[in-house]
Order: sequence, then C-alpha cells, then structure tokens
Amino acid sequence: METTTERDELRYTKMPLNNGSGAMPALGFGTLIPDPIDTKNATKAALEAGFRQFDSAERYRNEREVGEALQEVFKEGKIKREDVFLATKLWNSNHRPERVKPAFEASLKRLQVDYIDLYLIHTPFAFQPGEEQDPRDENGKVIYDDGITLLDTWRALENLVDEGTCKAIGLSDVNVEKAKPIVESARIKPAVIHVESHPYLPEWELLEFCNQNGIVFQAFAALGHSSEPRLLDDPVITSIAKKVNKTPAQVVLAWAVQRGTALLTTSKTPSRIKENFDISTLPEDAMREISGIQTRQRFNAVVETGVPGFIPRGK
Repeated sequence: METTTERDELRYTKMPLNNGSGAMPALGFGTLIPDPIDTKNATKAALEAGFRQFDSAERYRNEREVGEALQEVFKEGKIKREDVFLATKLWNSNHRPERVKPAFEASLKRLQVDYIDLYLIHTPFAFQPGEEQDPRDENGKVIYDDGITLLDTWRALENLVDEGTCKAIGLSDVNVEKAKPIVESARIKPAVIHVESHPYLPEWELLEFCNQNGIVFQAFAALGHSSEPRLLDDPVITSIAKKVNKTPAQVVLAWAVQRGTALLTTSKTPSRIKENFDISTLPEDAMREISGIQTRQRFNAVVETGVPGFIPRGK
C-alpha cells in the first residue's frame, strides 16, 4: 500500500486562470448524461471520488439536476461551494448580446448558485435566436443567425465578468483561426478554450496557441468517447497500462494532465468515476510514446456545424 507521503499528486493538479480569478482543477467531470436521475447520482459520485471541477451546459438540459446534486452535498458540510469549480455554457440560440445575460441568469438559477467559475460560449456558431435549441428549416437544415459575430457575443460575456457573478469566460469548439481574433480584440481574454482532444486528436497547434496566451486548454472526450477506432484499445496505450499497472483510461487521463491540459471525463458508474480520478504520473518515455501515436480521429463534428455530435437530435 502506498503511504500518504508517497502519494502521487497528479490528480490534484490545478491550472491558474489568466484573469486572476483563481485556478481550475485539471481533472474535471462532464455532466452530459441524458438521464436526469443518472446525472444527479453521477455528480454526487464524482464529488465523493474527489472531482472538484464540473462542466455543465444549458444545452444538456440537466443543469437543474447538477445543481440539486451539488446543493445536497454542500448541505452535508464536508464540501463547500468555494471548493468546487463550476462551468456552464451559453447555447447557440442565445448569442445575441441582449440574450446573454438572461441565459446566464437562468443557468445560475437552475444550478442554484450565485456565481459561475467559468462561462463558455458553447460553439462559435450563432443559431436563430429563440427558445428552440435546434432551429431547422423545412429541409431540416440548421437556421443560423448571420446578424451577429462571435465578438459581439464575447463583449456581452465580458460584461458578466464586470458584474462579478461570472468569474471567468472562455470559448468552446473553436480552432486557432476562430480563437485568434477574439484573443486579439478581447478586453477580457478567454481564460479557457474547451475542445475535443485525446491522443488521436492532440491539437498540438491549439495547445501551443493557448500556452503562448496564458489560456487553459481543456479537453473533452478525453477518452475518445467510446467511439471507433477505440482509443482505449490502442496497442500503445494498453501496453503502457500493463507496464505501469494502471487502466488504459488512467493512462490517457494522466497523459492529458502531464502535457499541460485540463480535461473532462464522464461516466454514470461510481467505480469508473473513482478509477478516472485515481491517476498517477507517467514516466517520460510513456509520455513520448503516447504523443507519438499517429492515428488522427475527430469523434464530434460540432466544430464544423455548431450541432453537438454527442447530443441526439430532438433532445
């Protein structure tokens, strides 16, 4: 058994935010879970396992359950609101500046908190404004909103930071080309850029851009989202896992933190949630081998369309 003095601290890594609003735990729990009861149970299990960074979104339609889970755990008194880094996201149909604050306040209310640690623009695509999250024309094509730029929406997010209820703001599902103009013209720079990333999609160029600008790079689908080709069955990953006596998932998550990124992982199973938190530092040669994997695979096409790949239509 390891003693506490030998305990590996990788799982407690924190990443300071560039606007001075504190630090974000590198290991995060994503709440994109379709069933409301599962969402609530998983959020509680993640808190118990040690996760202190949680990612939610208006689009997931389960902020209420995430908020209930957090409140129930806070009431027990062992974990306080300020111990948890909570993020949520502005959806595409609320990109018009006048819609931003009401959308943000609705999220606050559903999450039952009085501030958000990080508010992200969910995708750089503005959809037709309104209550319909997935607006389509009669041919089933998405109705975009051309009357608005990403910078217009960003300015509205900067105002939220001024008001104090939103500690930091960021971008999601962007590439360097989309992020650059915002970083260059923003009064308050993005603190976080949140994109799909894993050994099959390492996004080295974007990571480099984030590092140069003091932005935290956050990876979602960090384990490849169980899609084909299966990242966790990759021979490089499985052989390292055997060598270091960890699961393939633990190896991939450790790689993400060690290369300097924050990440999100999602599960409904308490044992899997525990396993995902229990990561340890990898040897340098293992890091090099994983970074050398040549397979390239994007599992979520949201960056091309603004339509989330992991949320079924009509949800």
